[in-house]
Amino acid sequence: MMRAGERPKLVRGLRQESRRFRLLVTVVGFFLISLTFVFVCKPDAILFGLNGKLPMDQAPASILIQQKVNEPAAAGASQKTSTDALRRLLLLPPSPSRTANCSLITLSLILSSGGDPKVVDDEADVKPKVTGGGEEERRVLSEPDPTSGMTEATPNKDGSGGHKSGEETLGEEEEHGGHAAEQEHKVTLPTVSNYTIHDAEDTENAKQEGANNVRLQGSKPLCDFSNFRADVCEMRGDVRIHPAANSVLFMEPAGSQRDELWKIKPYPRKGDEFCLSHITELTVKSSRVAPECTVHHDVPAVIFSLTGYTGNLFHDFTDVLVPLFTTASEFDGEVQLLVTDMALWWTIKYQAALQKLSKYPLIDFGKDDQVHCFKHAIVGTHAYMEFTIDSTKAPHNYSMVDFSMFMRGAYSLGRDSVTVLGELPRSKPRLLVIKRHRSRMFLNLDEIVATAEELGFEVVVDEADVSSDVSRFAALVNSVDVMVGVHGAGLTNCVFLPRNATLIQVVPWGGLDWISRTDFGNPAELMGLRYRQYSIGVDESSLTDQYPRDHEIFKNPIAFHRRGFDFIRQTFMEKQNVKLDCKRFRPVLLEALDNLNP
Repeated sequence: MMRAGERPKLVRGLRQESRRFRLLVTVVGFFLISLTFVFVCKPDAILFGLNGKLPMDQAPASILIQQKVNEPAAAGASQKTSTDALRRLLLLPPSPSRTANCSLITLSLILSSGGDPKVVDDEADVKPKVTGGGEEERRVLSEPDPTSGMTEATPNKDGSGGHKSGEETLGEEEEHGGHAAEQEHKVTLPTVSNYTIHDAEDTENAKQEGANNVRLQGSKPLCDFSNFRADVCEMRGDVRIHPAANSVLFMEPAGSQRDELWKIKPYPRKGDEFCLSHITELTVKSSRVAPECTVHHDVPAVIFSLTGYTGNLFHDFTDVLVPLFTTASEFDGEVQLLVTDMALWWTIKYQAALQKLSKYPLIDFGKDDQVHCFKHAIVGTHAYMEFTIDSTKAPHNYSMVDFSMFMRGAYSLGRDSVTVLGELPRSKPRLLVIKRHRSRMFLNLDEIVATAEELGFEVVVDEADVSSDVSRFAALVNSVDVMVGVHGAGLTNCVFLPRNATLIQVVPWGGLDWISRTDFGNPAELMGLRYRQYSIGVDESSLTDQYPRDHEIFKNPIAFHRRGFDFIRQTFMEKQNVKLDCKRFRPVLLEALDNLNP
């Protein structure tokens, strides 16, 4: 029999065990609920870990594989198929909500092997930034890690979804600190914004008109994050831009239940964590409360950034000028450009192109504390492959032909097409040789010039670098019929060539044929140019002075791509020059000459 006093002890023990059991059930239940939430809303967090990077054993080994991007025609279908496959893998039902964007974005980056190809060029034209103390800081440009910077959609309170960068998983405090440090090094340009002063009645009318136009936005999301290259937010209605707060607010009508918040960096290098770490992040938000307008604009707004990789001629075009043209040219100058991370030297260098895009002075986010109100605003720019416009997706089906015509018009270039042989008596076809001075130089330049002159060309030799006056060099390029150069940023000047001119790209040794065609060959043909690619042989490379002829670097150069871009740049770019075999190169020049026949 149970002794007196033992029963209360037993009861207390049972109660304690019961509490422990309930606590264990609560903990396990919470864990299962959290795990289910992560699987449903953020499957890429499971796949890629906390920092959004691919595991090292899954990183692309070859730079060519690393930079390979699916053909645009098949991109949409492959993304959809891969998203469904991921859902099946995770046993997830298809979801129409924007939370599926995280899977789509992640898979598009996987399928494209981490990013789009970029120009392989050691001559990164670096510009100093001015600090608060007047000291100069040189921005070191390096090839970004294409497996970094994965992005994922983040649900808001109502579950509608938003967007946060993968960097935020490293801690918001570190991120804010990075932005604060970056602000100290911005080069800013004081500008006068385009605005008209309205009285109180006009302001009320503008509010009413904005409330009416906001219905046009409907239920369409404010931002589109489906493009592998660039994120773009577009709004029509009552849009309020507050540069000092780095915010863009879309005013919702009364009774609207939409609650969206997006984070966007308006520079088209999506997934490039290194590059985007230098770009100011903007908040795009649907709201029913916002600061009062201090400036009203009667034209649309386009917001873009000028930091990133600008300073390299190729990136000036492929990251800024081409996307900006694609996004803003439809407004025929009646558009207000707003710039985050202003670079004064850049706006001066490309002043002619900027003034042709917009009739109004730039608005610098770093120097403006007004609340600007627009009826139409675009945050970010439309971008596709390198130095290319996808006319099937671009607004109004713009193409690279349109872009090259735009640039020729901006710099008042007179030749729209080449001069056929015999059209001008006693006039020789002109050939421009792009000279380099640091790497990938022509070691036998005099012999190349002599060969071309022997065939009947008038040869011009010039160098295109960051210090070149764009207007002067554009006029020179537009005056020739054929342009020859080793793979590098200087070939970007082909945009100024007249239609049907010939671009000859000399590809250094090292398995760089595919990327050379992607960076310049395909864009040149899309501009209406003739294109010829000449890949040098082993005997034409200065690498034979550094390695024995039986070295693996000559037998299988692609194998060395596994060592990463730094090795590619240092070995095949920075330490290689070219000695053309003029006998082997002669047929290429003859072909270019034949292209000028009527």
